[in-house]
Amino acid sequence: MIFGVSIYEILTVSTIIFFIGIYGFVTRKNLIAMLMSVELILNAGALNFVVINKYLFPDALGGVIFSLFIIAVAAAETALALAIIINLYRLIMSLKTDDLETMKF
Repeated sequence: MIFGVSIYEILTVSTIIFFIGIYGFVTRKNLIAMLMSVELILNAGALNFVVINKYLFPDALGGVIFSLFIIAVAAAETALALAIIINLYRLIMSLKTDDLETMKF
């Protein structure tokens, strides 16, 4: 138990966050909402790394190190995705995925 909460409850919350991210990515048409859904998916993975590491190896920091790498990759991905989204908005004045026919060619 971590702070009085069992590992099953934390993994259940992580699973719910992951599937909310999957649902948001599949159903949203706005690029910003899709980016936020990808961030939810990455945060659920980072939470899994930390919780499973704390459960299996309480004194080791391997899961925390992996989650820091996930956070760094998520920050780089967000910066790059926002730059692409800003350039697309300047080009076509829309953030909907239906309007992005210019990326086909």
